[in-house]
Amino acid sequence: MAARRTGLLTEDLSHVEFETSEDVEVLTTFDNMKLREDLVRGIYSYGFERPSAIQQRAIKPMIKGRDVIAQAQSGTGKTATFSIAMLQSIDSQLRDTQVLCLSPTRELAVQIQKVVLALGDYLNVQCHACIGGTNLGEDLRKLDFGQHIVSGTPGRVFDMIRRKALRTRNIKTLVLDEADEMLNKGFKEQIYDVYRFLPPATQVILISATLPHEILEMTNKFMTDPIRILVKRDELTLEGIKQFFVAVEREEWKFDTLCDLYDTLTITQAVIFCSTKRKVDWLTEKMRESNFTVSSMHGDMPQKERDAIMKEFRAGQTRVLITTDIWARGIDVQQVSLVINYDLPNNRELYIHRIGRSGRFGRKGVAINFVKSDDIRILRDIEQYYSTQIDEMPMNVADLI
Repeated sequence: MAARRTGLLTEDLSHVEFETSEDVEVLTTFDNMKLREDLVRGIYSYGFERPSAIQQRAIKPMIKGRDVIAQAQSGTGKTATFSIAMLQSIDSQLRDTQVLCLSPTRELAVQIQKVVLALGDYLNVQCHACIGGTNLGEDLRKLDFGQHIVSGTPGRVFDMIRRKALRTRNIKTLVLDEADEMLNKGFKEQIYDVYRFLPPATQVILISATLPHEILEMTNKFMTDPIRILVKRDELTLEGIKQFFVAVEREEWKFDTLCDLYDTLTITQAVIFCSTKRKVDWLTEKMRESNFTVSSMHGDMPQKERDAIMKEFRAGQTRVLITTDIWARGIDVQQVSLVINYDLPNNRELYIHRIGRSGRFGRKGVAINFVKSDDIRILRDIEQYYSTQIDEMPMNVADLI
């Protein structure tokens, strides 16, 4: 397995700037992290091929039980970083909460739960999302049953601890994800309340995009000799990638535009991103009806099928792949030099994950965004956020690929 995957490690991470503790080791493959075999299986099944910059540095100290401060935005692979570390360190025979993860929003808490369950697919792990606005009885039942990992929002988690429904005696690790956002939302008191109930030796992992004074104050109170891992966002660059947009007045015109571009797509290989699995299926079907050769992949497909599709695409047997964001992080195909956003991503980080893909391995790339009038604002926001320029697509786009 290791041999097969090391060939993929050509991504040059040397331009990533780190202000990181000096004793941080860089492990460039999942295989050399000494993870449980079933966890490695889950990682590869999820679509990860190799660790991102933060994963290469943070997973090992987290597993060793060190307190860790990681400065990282979403889109750097941070959720999987602590999820992998949590899954490696739990004792699945002990049906009690061993890891508690706090996040600022219900959506993020649920997303973390999903990532944990997906990565821990072969580990028989119990993970519950403990969030406000849901059935209290369900929380009580699930917690009574025994959960290895609880991912939740501070208010509901504290409520469950107070009711003695969430037992804290076996908690080994507290993860504070998007800590700056939690403080912005006024959760400081509740985080401190939760912390008071945890065993004194609890490992604390704090992830935050920014490290304002209040966060550093918290780290001083909660943490012992923490390892610092700072990932700047320029890990993924838009350098060398020409970005364009095509204005489409109506949703249905996107399809015609794509058909017009088909010959351009097949010059090398192209990935087309849609916002939903249903859209992927619909577009694939419609392209095939029009006699275009395409392959497609999304998270609802059986693993075997996804592996086969990826294998064909890697080998160059298929030239156009239609997919969803879940794969924006897993696809590393050298020949991909064109990415089409059939639908714009719903957040800025996903944009760089989709597009950054086309310029990996120092190759040049082209990205084309299909934009309806109500998408213009999002596009401008992306431009500003990454200090980049997205121009209208020229007629001779084929010459640029």
